[in-house]
Amino acid sequence: MKAPEQYDPSKAKKNRPAINSQGDSTKSPSLPVGTPTVIETHKHTAQADKKPFQLHFLLPNYWGYWLLFLLILPLIYLPLRWQFWLGRRLGIAVYYIAGSRRRDTLINLKLAFPEKIDAERELMAKQVFVNQGIGVFETLCAWFRPNLFTRTVSISGLQHLVNAQKEGRAVILLGAHYTMLDLGGRLCTQFFAADCMYRPQNNALLDWFIYNGRTRIFGKQISSRDMRSLVKSINQGHVIWYSPDQDYGLKQGVMAPFFGVPAATITMPRRLAKLGSKQRPPAVMALHTYRQTPDNLPRGKRPHYHLTITPELDNYPSTDEVADATRVNEVLESLIRIDPTQWMWFHRRFKHGPKGRSTIYK
Repeated sequence: MKAPEQYDPSKAKKNRPAINSQGDSTKSPSLPVGTPTVIETHKHTAQADKKPFQLHFLLPNYWGYWLLFLLILPLIYLPLRWQFWLGRRLGIAVYYIAGSRRRDTLINLKLAFPEKIDAERELMAKQVFVNQGIGVFETLCAWFRPNLFTRTVSISGLQHLVNAQKEGRAVILLGAHYTMLDLGGRLCTQFFAADCMYRPQNNALLDWFIYNGRTRIFGKQISSRDMRSLVKSINQGHVIWYSPDQDYGLKQGVMAPFFGVPAATITMPRRLAKLGSKQRPPAVMALHTYRQTPDNLPRGKRPHYHLTITPELDNYPSTDEVADATRVNEVLESLIRIDPTQWMWFHRRFKHGPKGRSTIYK
């Protein structure tokens, strides 16, 4: 499938992402000769421009981040099996060091899984951190060594997206904050081009680093405040990835159950569904991305990831914004339950109640 305004690398060779000489240009010995790599099959709507480097990034208040980059980035040139091992150790270390995040995770899991005993929830919480530790390496490799993931992905439900695109409709793809982070986007763009909505990071250096990493994956990164670019992408029939699974309060949201717990749920998806052509309105569907292989990757084995695209939400949006928010939460919850430990439970998902800030996390 060729998405509207599909970027054609043959017409812009000078903008083609550089192939890393330290491993991305060579295929795994386990792959047949001539197998197209992730870079070769990558689809995007445009070649996104990067944010320029700012001299103030060299100031002392950013040195800690530079040290972290220098320590972590060389490790992505290790075999994936070693990266997974390091990710597990990193996750466990953060679990014990980051006391507040650990506590928030355990509180969330207790609210969402009251039927489980404390010991089970503690094991789940540790696995969340393990998966996130591995997700750090998965994301960095998705940006800088994507060919490591050649032929590691399968997909179900792609026909829902393809059919909507054939009708000339934009697709609002509702994702969630899974621990593999941007690897999910990299794998998706093996099948279809996508733009994404994002919220800029508070730290300018971190925002520069993440934004530029994502330019290797998404055609456009649309700020949630940039309605003009958003409407343009919808009118052009693009696929737009948006994650509505975090607590942004009730200024632009409503209370709706999530894992049986009242949660502030943003109503942006229903507003997005009303944009664009009335004759060909955007199709709203959900996306799930997860790693099917164990975190202790066996020697000589490659990881495998699966993507699931749900059918389009019919009769959406309705006239009831609470019912719409509940419906979206139910869809995301059903997908997260496939493997709950691959969702970021350390976010304060239930920090707002009907009357304002909740005391759940105090």
